[in-house]
Amino acid sequence: MNIFRLAGDMTHLLSILVLLLKIYATKSCSGISLKTQELYALVFLARYLDLFTDFISVYNTIMKVVFIASSLAIVWCMRLHPLVKRSYDKELDTFRHYFLIGGTFALALVLNEKFTLQEVLWAFSIYLEAVAILPQLVLLQRSGNVDNLTGQYVFFLGAYRAFYILNWIYRYLTEPRFTRWIACVSGIVQTGIYADFFYYYFISWKNNSKLKLPA
Repeated sequence: MNIFRLAGDMTHLLSILVLLLKIYATKSCSGISLKTQELYALVFLARYLDLFTDFISVYNTIMKVVFIASSLAIVWCMRLHPLVKRSYDKELDTFRHYFLIGGTFALALVLNEKFTLQEVLWAFSIYLEAVAILPQLVLLQRSGNVDNLTGQYVFFLGAYRAFYILNWIYRYLTEPRFTRWIACVSGIVQTGIYADFFYYYFISWKNNSKLKLPA
């Protein structure tokens, strides 16, 4: 554990709390991509299968449970909550996320650190997380205006991965056997996907105006 890893975890947790606040306070999921939320739920389920076999620390276990439970709760609300599901932008959320699942799983079968079920699923979760935000960004581009809570959710989600890049750099410099190259490359790709959103987010913040993404 280091300061960058902790900052990344807390920023990630904050992004989820902001999203839950939006859903439960407003009883609305307008502007939120169900496709992205389903991808994140799959990411956490695939990555944290070791929850029942490997114990690292109480902190690690709690964070795994929180991420799995919160992602499933969000998907449940968007699909089944009688009020929340009415606000779902189904006509705008049409990204074919199954291609992302199939493509990243195929990549995980070819590029992994060890060809075991747990390591393949770990690599799959890393690759899928790198592109899971794409349906959300496409939905926001199609809708035009972005409400404050949705904008903050996406911003914190991108900032979490940026902190993790600093964490990997720190670990590479301080740990002689740090070799998580899959996570490093995927994290850089993921942060790059957010670059356009970050630009417009800071422009809107600087001008104190409503966040708008170009169509």
